[in-house]
Amino acid sequence: MKRRVFLGLAAAGVLAGCGGGRRRRRAEAEAADANPLIPKEDTETGLFQSIQQRMRDRPYTGTPVATITSAVIEPASGGVLLRVEGLTLRPDAHDVRLIPDSETGEPVNGVIGYTLSAEQPETAAPDASATRAVLAAVFISRRKLAGAREIRVRGARNERVIRL
Repeated sequence: MKRRVFLGLAAAGVLAGCGGGRRRRRAEAEAADANPLIPKEDTETGLFQSIQQRMRDRPYTGTPVATITSAVIEPASGGVLLRVEGLTLRPDAHDVRLIPDSETGEPVNGVIGYTLSAEQPETAAPDASATRAVLAAVFISRRKLAGAREIRVRGARNERVIRL
């Protein structure tokens, strides 16, 4: 009895596997040709890559934050991490960035400079208790640090300087 059950299961497994490979390959070929959800022009970019491209294409409308509360450098592999905290004029600021003074981020006269900016709403949010603190960080390589004496981070009302 056990032998018959085993042979029956083995035969069913063998028969289930027969012909499935051809059917699967044919279905994959048809799906690649006829799927309307796959973009025709470039199949290498995905949904999030196209969103990132749109974000890069639109101009940045951020303004400097009101005050810089702290700026610290922390060691990292191959350089340092500059971490900056600030306070915005209004709550609900978003898209916070450290914008370099020079295009390449290289030191100018021994100073690596950044401006802490954020996209800030025109009107304050109804909830006055909303936080205004923002945080941004940027990696600075050892090569860039070699020609620098200090790192300067600016806001609208003040600036912080880190001497190297």
